[in-house]
Amino acid sequence: MTYPKIPLAQSIIEIFCAKGINHIVISPGSRNAPLTIGFTTNQNFTCYSIADERCAAFFALGIAQQLQKPVAVVCTSGSAVLNYYPAFAEAFYSEIPLIVLSADRPKNKIDIGDGQTIRQANVFENHSVFNANLDENTSDENDFLINEAINVAISQKGPVHINAPFEEPLYETTETLLVNPKIVSSKVHDGVFDESLTTFATDWNQAKKKLILVGTNSPNAIDATIMERLASDDSVVIMTETTSNLHHENVISNIDTIITPFSQEDFLDFQPDILVTFGGMIVSKRIKSFLRNYQPKQHWHIDTLRAYDTFGCLTQHFKVAPNVFFLSFFGLTTRIESNYNSTLHTIKLLRAQKHLHYLDRIAFSDLKVFEKVLDILPENCQLQVSNSSAIRYVQLFPIKSSVEVFCNRGTSGIDGSTSTAIGAAVASKKPTVLITGDIGFLYDSNALWNNYIPKNFKIILINNGGGGIFRILPGHTESPVFTTFFETSHCLTAEHLANMYGLEYSIASTETTLENALTNLFNQNETPCLLEIFTPTLVNDSILLDYFKHLV
Repeated sequence: MTYPKIPLAQSIIEIFCAKGINHIVISPGSRNAPLTIGFTTNQNFTCYSIADERCAAFFALGIAQQLQKPVAVVCTSGSAVLNYYPAFAEAFYSEIPLIVLSADRPKNKIDIGDGQTIRQANVFENHSVFNANLDENTSDENDFLINEAINVAISQKGPVHINAPFEEPLYETTETLLVNPKIVSSKVHDGVFDESLTTFATDWNQAKKKLILVGTNSPNAIDATIMERLASDDSVVIMTETTSNLHHENVISNIDTIITPFSQEDFLDFQPDILVTFGGMIVSKRIKSFLRNYQPKQHWHIDTLRAYDTFGCLTQHFKVAPNVFFLSFFGLTTRIESNYNSTLHTIKLLRAQKHLHYLDRIAFSDLKVFEKVLDILPENCQLQVSNSSAIRYVQLFPIKSSVEVFCNRGTSGIDGSTSTAIGAAVASKKPTVLITGDIGFLYDSNALWNNYIPKNFKIILINNGGGGIFRILPGHTESPVFTTFFETSHCLTAEHLANMYGLEYSIASTETTLENALTNLFNQNETPCLLEIFTPTLVNDSILLDYFKHLV
């Protein structure tokens, strides 16, 4: 076998191999040559070459999102590593294990005017769960830091940074393994209770209004028996986001549709005694506003790692997995008579009727497009959704239970949605559909600059000529300042990008052409496809705002 001649590079390769970190995304460069040689010549690693570092990191994030295990991104020295930061921050807030492995120049080359050199040590400190600043020589301390970085990425489900300095020559190889690093195993558990649940069960048993709010969640993460038990309790209302990947007939998955038309009296009636949350970030601004203004007496969050005080009323953090918590908790609970669930169920049925009635009479628009697209999604596919207005529109519609939904909601940025989706498609091998807006797509257009896009990968690009979400936010006024500096108005299309990167390209701009285009899109699985849908910029916002008025 061929090894890089630099012992530190050998140690990194050997430890990564021993700990099963076998997906390596490499951003081409020179200073990282010892790592590139070591990874690409070892059959235990699957290596990907992604030139744009920002895209590379999000591509790796998509793989890690699906595998739920660390994936490494490797880059050269200098500003290259800074381009990993958006995905690094997303990994931190989305609790995704990501390893940034940056090559560096030796310490004596820093801040002396040497080329391609910055202060790389601890550059991700604000969002890193561990920083390993290695010495250029092999040592037990280096081995410990490499092991610890990987172990912490696994146990804390977050991003870590390993900074490795290499001195030239960088490209020399050897047939001899010069190191024998120690391997330290990691320990992961679902958490343990550090207090009695009796007091909490007493409060639960007396509360007539309990709201379960579920954010971003991996598919099949929550036991079906737990969902059934909660959903059948008259005093419990379960509200889920599309990204929660939870399905039950008694669950309310279209939160904004339910609560936006509420009067003050409705909000007071809906105000929970106890709020229980689990899962990741919440998309709905309306539910966040409601719970901040009509706070529950208690807010319990269930998560092995973190609890954010999103609503300003957090009273308890159970550091345990939801399945473990509820299976222990249910043995202490009893049912209580309540109309909390039935009242919301009645509202849910009314809203569903109003929803269909409104959709039947509206003109072609963003709202109509999402209705048509989500209705025709194939069973058992994976749906990746970009941020901004796209994920908010998706929240308004039911999703087939066999469809897995993902979105980068950790930081909610528009950067990297396409790159993440492609990485996720590569890892999952499922037919994958990305729904994205035009600004997010154009911003991440280098995502298509790779050789790994699966044949059954499809992009549905909704082009409304700018940042449509700014038209539905308070303060919108039609002016050159608004269209230039907020909406980012443009007349660009994706046709030439699709042709350049070998994607089959099609368009739609009416309801009829959309229906035909969607049928053709989902019948094509021999080449990646891009369907660009043009919607009317000036009417999309009024149709959406009128939608919520119609629900009353």
